[in-house]
Amino acid sequence: MRSHSYGDVFAGPRKRKIPEVPAEAGLVVEEPGSGFCGAVVRLEYGNVVLEDRRGKHRVFPLNPAGFLLEGKPVTLVPPKAVASPARTISASGSVKVQGLRARTARDSRIWVEGKHDAELVERVWGHDLRVEGVVVEPLDGVDVLAGRIDEFGTGPGRRLGVLVDHLVPGSKESRLVSAIEDENVLVTGHPYVDIWQAVKPAALGIEAWPSIPRGVSWKEGICAALGWGEPYEGWQRVLGAVSSYRDLETPLLGAVERLIDFVTR
Repeated sequence: MRSHSYGDVFAGPRKRKIPEVPAEAGLVVEEPGSGFCGAVVRLEYGNVVLEDRRGKHRVFPLNPAGFLLEGKPVTLVPPKAVASPARTISASGSVKVQGLRARTARDSRIWVEGKHDAELVERVWGHDLRVEGVVVEPLDGVDVLAGRIDEFGTGPGRRLGVLVDHLVPGSKESRLVSAIEDENVLVTGHPYVDIWQAVKPAALGIEAWPSIPRGVSWKEGICAALGWGEPYEGWQRVLGAVSSYRDLETPLLGAVERLIDFVTR
């Protein structure tokens, strides 16, 4: 006699798996108990708010298999939160523009006294400058400032921002700057003898910048006092200690920010 396999005749009927559907705004479903059909407006306190075509709102609990989608039962569940892209902060503290392509350079410029000044500004504000299309150029000393301004030829859309070291009352720098009268030129500065001093001592692992007597080259005196070797070696230490605006003194931060604002207006 042939045998026939009928499976497990004692097993109960298989339960249908009810799909879970994210309750995205605008999803149209029907609540079968009331016959109310509408689009998801929002979720609140374990309930869903539906809006029908007349603009009427009804609130229903998010019960399992509690709704019909295209005539088939579904369980509405909260949609998964989409993580916002992480913001990256630039060295200057601004929000970094991802996938940045440098803007075409403006006619306006920022001038600084020397190569070290330019490198430090680039280290901290380089990203911002590329976003704005601003070029930073070494001036090789504030003594030539007036002549260089005349050569440059300022005007609307062609502004100059100038960063000056040791800009304090009575200094040579302050006297030279006071002679500049051009609405398209903004000169700002910091009180430090050299841009090196605008780096916080703590960033360099020292208690304070040494005092250097008059008549001694400041950079050479600093390197001798701290055992840093030649000035070029000292500068490598200073620049290498700067990773963001937090490593710089406030007067320099304010001076550079004002210049960037001025030349990009």
